[in-house]
Amino acid sequence: MLLVLLFLLLFLLLLVLLLLPPLAVFRQQQPQDARLSWLASLQYRVAWRALCWAAAWQQQRLEQSTLHVGQSQQQALRWCLQGAQGPRCPLRGSTDMSTFRNDLPLTKASQVQEEESGEQLLPPTSNQYHGEASLQATVLGLAALNKAYPQVLAPGGTALVTPTSPWPRPLPWPWHALDQVSRPGAKDPGALLLAALRSPGLRALEAGTAVELLDVFVGLEADGEELAEAIAAGNPGAPLPRRAAELREALEQGPRGLALRLWPKLQVVVTLDAGGQAEAVAALGALWCQGLAFFSPAYAASGGVVGLNLWPEQPRGLYLLPPGAPFIELLPVKEGAQEEVASTVLLAEAQKGKEYELVLTDHTSLTRCRLGDVVRVVGAYNQCPVVRFICRLGQALSVRGEDIGEDMFSEALGRAVEQWPGAKLLDHGCVESSILDSSKGSAPHYEVFVALRGLRNLSEENRDKLDHCLQETSPHYKSLRFRGSVGPARVHLVGQGAFGALRAALAACPSSPFPPEMPRVLRHGHLAQFLQRRVVS
Repeated sequence: MLLVLLFLLLFLLLLVLLLLPPLAVFRQQQPQDARLSWLASLQYRVAWRALCWAAAWQQQRLEQSTLHVGQSQQQALRWCLQGAQGPRCPLRGSTDMSTFRNDLPLTKASQVQEEESGEQLLPPTSNQYHGEASLQATVLGLAALNKAYPQVLAPGGTALVTPTSPWPRPLPWPWHALDQVSRPGAKDPGALLLAALRSPGLRALEAGTAVELLDVFVGLEADGEELAEAIAAGNPGAPLPRRAAELREALEQGPRGLALRLWPKLQVVVTLDAGGQAEAVAALGALWCQGLAFFSPAYAASGGVVGLNLWPEQPRGLYLLPPGAPFIELLPVKEGAQEEVASTVLLAEAQKGKEYELVLTDHTSLTRCRLGDVVRVVGAYNQCPVVRFICRLGQALSVRGEDIGEDMFSEALGRAVEQWPGAKLLDHGCVESSILDSSKGSAPHYEVFVALRGLRNLSEENRDKLDHCLQETSPHYKSLRFRGSVGPARVHLVGQGAFGALRAALAACPSSPFPPEMPRVLRHGHLAQFLQRRVVS
């Protein structure tokens, strides 16, 4: 990594030295306002040339590593072993794959968390990731984004509207000159949104994750008049009464297509993909961001960047599993027999059409950690698999051993909501009845909390439709319901902002991970009660 930074600094220094003599003469001939414009233009040109150079270099490295994936994974394992800390350090001297697998048993993420922190969540080390994969995801993602959507990276073309960024690795100067209306690192969500609203020429909207962007648009509707007044009064910046009027007019027309009414040149929404984001993407695409493309530069988990997105023009959710650090293994998923599977495969051994659970080994603690994230192999890039993320095993519901997975439940809930006239699903969370202690005198069941648009009350007929859809989706669940071993799912409608407040509470927790994966199944009573107190129907 030190060598990478050295080459980068040398390149930037050489570029600046070549540009300085002729530009200094030109600068002396310009008035003050022109000098400022000239400086911004210079910064942009330097940043763009540096990005093109870095992207070409990273693309070459990726080609080599994916063509020789066995050697690349061996190097990644060696790096993890050399940097390992803790009681398993004696393995540092061996990079034999059989020894590695035999001496280090597979460990679930929940076990690792209990061992290292004694809590359910691990303390975050940073709001961004380190390592080759995160750098590749950022540099190649920026280059691919500009190629697919020209002018997106022009000065003032992009605005970040959340405190966290979708780019896994923050880049130093001069890349700051490429896109941002407001500087990365700003922490006030209100100020970030105001800066974006003051810029009607945006071509790309950035947010840390899709659920965070969902909260931004919900808040925009709730606080629209206050934001319009601030823009009209020039708080901050110069007064923009015409822009304030445009904001009010756009909000009056409702949520559908709001983003394009506010920013007519908008082309793409950039968010970081992580667990539990698909529902928010669907809601944004159906309402506020209708007509816009979505792009995620990477798929991130608590262990690091595990997937690179090199195809902005493709539907969201297509990722290359890179062979570098963290070291990735694939555990074949067999229905109903996850606990019996013990043999992992390497990236080059992945088979198209098969599903695997990701196993990560990082250098900070030498543990072969089963993340619970399940992927399906849909293709190949040289010798590396290209995958779609399917679900998280840790987000399954099971009150009688029925094991309703995250993908299965989401499918059933989606079909149920389609039968609720006028309803659009924004968010949901599930709780097993034992967590809320709500099964006294009745069979164990699911408590389901939903946030909707277009429907203010849920009839009993609507509530029953979810249970019917679950029975159609899962024969095992249907059998348990027929025998009376499991009670009907109970559906509750929560008020506006309930899930946003839940996410804020989760983010405020000292042990909150990054990225902020959205839990769909709540395992703690206080979190379930958090939503229960906000039920409106």
